[in-house]
Amino acid sequence: MADLRVVMAGAGGRMGRTIIKAISETPGVTLTGALEGAGSPLIGQDAGLLAGIASNNVKVTSDAKAALANADVVIDFTIPKATVALCALTAGKAHVIGTTGLSAEDEAKIKDASKNAVIVKSGNMSLGVNLVAAITKRVAKVLDQSFDIEVLEMHHNKKIDAPSGTALMFGRAAAEGRGIDLDKNSERGRDGETGARKPGSIGFASLRGGNVVGDHHVIFAGPAERIELVHKAQDRMLFASGAVHAALWSRGKKPGLYSMMDVLRSEEHTSELQSHVRI
Repeated sequence: MADLRVVMAGAGGRMGRTIIKAISETPGVTLTGALEGAGSPLIGQDAGLLAGIASNNVKVTSDAKAALANADVVIDFTIPKATVALCALTAGKAHVIGTTGLSAEDEAKIKDASKNAVIVKSGNMSLGVNLVAAITKRVAKVLDQSFDIEVLEMHHNKKIDAPSGTALMFGRAAAEGRGIDLDKNSERGRDGETGARKPGSIGFASLRGGNVVGDHHVIFAGPAERIELVHKAQDRMLFASGAVHAALWSRGKKPGLYSMMDVLRSEEHTSELQSHVRI
């Protein structure tokens, strides 16, 4: 079988560079394109050298249409506006989306695009994070509202959105477990005299500093005890490998909107975990 031809959107970002490196280390996958926004100083640079590996003769470009013409899949870690624009060009192809900070309107456009493309979208591509999300949903379902739910996350000082996509993933999992609408039951950005905590709400707190890859805590605070689920990422290659794996998984799939959990459900090593936490 021919190599999977991949375009990296957001090639100059932290994740983009790491994914390009992961692609170079993965058999059966070839980088054929690298995208950055128009006007980027990285346009024309060699994507391999940009990622800290050997030259791969793939030049960074802003011409998404041309880059996608000879590709099977685009891995996209950009910004919402760019992700939505790419959705208009991915019909008949696969689109792995790791972009966070998407609005409800953005989500609707992505869902519409999935009628004609295989879209795998996740706020986090790691097995561990998706397992914690599944456990979060289960714990939230078991515990009553006497347990307050708080999601705390910390990332590096260059991250531009908050809460993180992973924090929102955990929040949605908790809301699903409780059978509530997260948008109507979340608390963010507490400051000043906010009054007592609203019963049944899900709180978010975001910290930024240094070069933290990603720390997440899901806290269930009860009257006399506290349960905490914690995930700490130590290397971006964790997410990069997951993104490349999702791209490989997308090959041959029918058009539709998939999550990383769909990718993991097909893995033999998750079958036992699924039976226990009902992923």
